[in-house]
Amino acid sequence: MKIGLLAVGLNTYWHQFGGLLERLDSYRNAVKEKMEARGGGIVVDAGMVDDVDKAHAAAALFRREEAEVLFIFISTYALSATIVPFVNLRIPVVLLNLQPAPAIDYARLNGMSDRGEMTGEWLANCQACSLPEFCSVLNRAGTKYDVVTGYLDDAEAWKEIYEWLDAAKVAHGMRRNRMGLLGNYYGGMVDVYSDLTLQSTVFGTHAEIVEMCELHALRNSVTQAEADARIAQFGRAFVIDPGCTPQELERAARTSVALDKLVETHRLGSLAYYYTGAAGNEYENIVTSVIAGNTLLTGRDIPVAGEYEVKNVQAMKIMALLGAGGCFSEFYGMDFTDDVVLLGHDGPAHFLLGEQKARLVPLPVYHGKPGKGLSIQMSVKHGPVTLLSVVEGSGGISFLLAEGESVPGPVLNIGNINSRYKFPIPAREFLNGWSKAGPSHHCAIGVGHVAGAIRRYAAMLGIPVTVVC
Repeated sequence: MKIGLLAVGLNTYWHQFGGLLERLDSYRNAVKEKMEARGGGIVVDAGMVDDVDKAHAAAALFRREEAEVLFIFISTYALSATIVPFVNLRIPVVLLNLQPAPAIDYARLNGMSDRGEMTGEWLANCQACSLPEFCSVLNRAGTKYDVVTGYLDDAEAWKEIYEWLDAAKVAHGMRRNRMGLLGNYYGGMVDVYSDLTLQSTVFGTHAEIVEMCELHALRNSVTQAEADARIAQFGRAFVIDPGCTPQELERAARTSVALDKLVETHRLGSLAYYYTGAAGNEYENIVTSVIAGNTLLTGRDIPVAGEYEVKNVQAMKIMALLGAGGCFSEFYGMDFTDDVVLLGHDGPAHFLLGEQKARLVPLPVYHGKPGKGLSIQMSVKHGPVTLLSVVEGSGGISFLLAEGESVPGPVLNIGNINSRYKFPIPAREFLNGWSKAGPSHHCAIGVGHVAGAIRRYAAMLGIPVTVVC
């Protein structure tokens, strides 16, 4: 992932004020070093751009390098003509209005004996001067842009910059993601039905149709040694309930190995699945034994969503790219006594997000689905969480967001993921506001408060965001 960076200034100043260029370059280097220390991408630095010719050369550089986002550090006053070549890059622009310090050292500046030196000192602190000029040009050009205002060591400003870096990482990952689609929709669950063309064109995600017969053939090729090794992996990843029989563990292990081979063959970065079929068919044997393997995949940031929930596996992938995990969830109930909402789901979990080690447990029946088999039981770790839903509405795709807390308390130990969530608004107000935004009944839950980065990503895509809290 490439991040574009340049500083803008005015070359007329360099021969007028000795040392000014070097000082401003040191500011740009400080910005670059903090970006590189964050990690997750390569900073493509075009240096000091102080005339139109250099601006054209820098624009060509960012085009060749396929930068996801362009940071323009306003080092001092610069002509707005300097930024015109960048409006045709068709990538988001972030104007960095960062002073070297929270305030000018007035006593030092006013104590200088030479008014020329005083002017040079002022110009070294003159980042805000060009900001209205640049915004005017970007507004007229219809360019997507944002402004970060502060100073070089300003934690609040760097929080915004880091959110943009995270958003660029998501944009890069989503555009290169290959989303597998296995099986078919759960009949009648019409809120889940999705427009694959819209998903692909908005996010850049490739939809790869994969077949149950291929997974069946891969499962038949699994060796006993591979199955035994996978059972051992289950033992390391999960607490295995004593009720899990050797037969069920081996059934799940063979399916898990086959799933890994399917993912590897098609280079999948996510997967949505569901299958019913006729009772007792071979594919039913597969679909009733996928949960453990799909949980391992989700824990490797290859999220898997049940019920063929394309929109939600997209949300889970966004969470995974942010390092927040992404658990497949739906509303399980409300506790008006404690003012919390219960969310969970059967099927795969992001087991690394568990408050405690995930348990692999037997279920005598998969509610609303065929057969029986092993399932995952866990709660999301206590602390800050973010809820994300990818919504398909009459106006296209949008994001639905909320930030809250996973809190301790009683949950339903029914062999599913199940957690208690508290929000900064009353539970009934939260659920009404969330539902009226028109999502499907699923959402992705990630650890940490990452709504800021998701809002930046939405800005990159040019799609609306509804924030409930």
